[in-house]
Amino acid sequence: MGLEKIRHHCGVTAVWGDPNAAELVFHGLYSLQHRGQESAGIVSTDGDHFFRHVGMGVLTHVFDTPNKLKELKGFSAIGHNRYSTTGSSSPFNIQPLFATLRDGPIAIGHNGNLVNTKPLRAMLQDDGAIFQSSTDSEIIIHLMARAPESDMRGKLLSAIQKVQGAYSIVMLSRDAIYAARDPHGVRPLCIGVKGKSTVFASESCALDLLGYEYVRDVYPGEIVMADDSGWHGERFTKGVTTHHCIFELIYFSRPDSRVFNEYVDKSRRKMGKNLALEHPADADIVISVPDSSNTAALGYSQRSKIRFELALIRNHYVGRTFIQPTKAMREMGVKLKFNTVGGVLKDKKVVIVEDSIVRGTTLRKLTELIRNSGAKEVHVRVSSPPIRHPCYYGMDFPTRTELIAHNRTVEEVQEEIKVDSLGYLSVETLLDSVRRGNGVDYCTACFTGKYPIPVNEEESGVEGSKILFEE
Repeated sequence: MGLEKIRHHCGVTAVWGDPNAAELVFHGLYSLQHRGQESAGIVSTDGDHFFRHVGMGVLTHVFDTPNKLKELKGFSAIGHNRYSTTGSSSPFNIQPLFATLRDGPIAIGHNGNLVNTKPLRAMLQDDGAIFQSSTDSEIIIHLMARAPESDMRGKLLSAIQKVQGAYSIVMLSRDAIYAARDPHGVRPLCIGVKGKSTVFASESCALDLLGYEYVRDVYPGEIVMADDSGWHGERFTKGVTTHHCIFELIYFSRPDSRVFNEYVDKSRRKMGKNLALEHPADADIVISVPDSSNTAALGYSQRSKIRFELALIRNHYVGRTFIQPTKAMREMGVKLKFNTVGGVLKDKKVVIVEDSIVRGTTLRKLTELIRNSGAKEVHVRVSSPPIRHPCYYGMDFPTRTELIAHNRTVEEVQEEIKVDSLGYLSVETLLDSVRRGNGVDYCTACFTGKYPIPVNEEESGVEGSKILFEE
C-alpha cells in the first residue's frame, strides 16, 4: 500500500518564438511532472513541418536520449504531462493530440475535464466522426474540423463554446499558439515573456525555471494568441463568477508556484494558521506528512506556538509505478514511503498536519508507525474540509462509498483512523484563507456537493471518477 493521495490531472507548457522551443517545453514539463506521470509528449513546428514525440511514462523515460529532443525542430512547441481523468491509460490517448484539418495542421494539449462529452461524442459519431482516442480532448478537434470559420482562432472559439466543464488548452498551428481557459477558470494557466518569446504554462514554477517573466494568468473565458508580433488576448465570455479549483491551492500545485493570482505557499500557510485557531491541540510538537502538507504544518506551528519538527522522512525513490511482488513486501505498507525519526517522537504528544484525507488507510498506518516510535498521543489536523463528493472537473477521486468521510461524522472518521483527536478546516475558514470577491470564487463541490458547472446527467451516472488513487 502506497500513498492514497488524490491523483493529479495534467500539465501543459507551450513556447512560441525560440529556436530551442522543444527543449524549453521539455524543461517546463519537467517542473510540472507532479501534475501527471502517466504519459508525456511534445509537438513542435518550424512553420512548414510538424514534429511529434510522445510516450507512456514520466518525461525522462519518454525522452531518454538527447536525439529525441533534437528531432523536434522549430521555433514553437507545446507539451503535455498526462494523468487520465477521462479516457483509458493507452498510447492512443497521449497528448498533445495531432490532426490535419482542412485549413491546416494543429496540435492540442488539454488540462481539465469536460462534463458533456457523451452527447457530443454521440452527435459527432452520428455525423461520421471516427475517434482515434477515448479522451475528451479529441472532441475539441472534431468540433474544430466542423467549424465554418477559416481561421484557427475562430475554429477553436467555435469548438469551446460547445463544450462544458473545465479546460485550460494550448493549441499549436503553423502561425501561432493559442491558449484558452473555460469561463469558470477551474484549472490554472499563466503567461510569461522573455524578449520576443512567449510561454504558457499550468503553473508559474515552469516560468521560473525557463527564465520567463510572469505577466498574468490567461483570464477565465479568454483566448490568447502568441505569434511573431507578441501576444494578445480577447475575452469570449464576461461577467461569469470564477470557480477556481480550491485543491490547486490545498494540494495539487507546487508551493513555489503562483496560481489563480495567489502564491501557493502563502495560501497554505494561512490555511495552517487558520486551522490552528479553529482546532487547537494540546501537544508538544507539530509534524507534516511530506511533502504536500509541509507548508500548512509550518503555518499551524507558527500560530499555535507548538514546535515544528521533522519526524517523518520520505523515500522519494518509491514511485507510483513501484511493483510490490510479494505478500511480505505489500505488508510493509507505508514503510516503503516513510520512516520515522524515533528520537523526535518518543514520549511526545504529536499533531500531524495533513492537507486532505481520502480513504484514510495510509493515515491509519502512519499513526500506527508514529505510536510504535514512542509517541504518547497522536492528533490529526487537516487543512481542508472532509471530502464527501466526487469531482467531475479533473480531480480523480474514488467513488463516494470509498471516501472515508462519506456518510461518516468527524468522530467516526477519528475512530476509523485510530487517533486521539481529529479536526478539519471548515469550508468557511478555508475560503477565508484565499482572496475572493469581484467575481472571483472557488469550487468546493468535493466538500459541499454544490457543482458550479451543471454536470450532464449521463456523465454523472458514473459514481465519481475511476478508482485510480494509489494502491
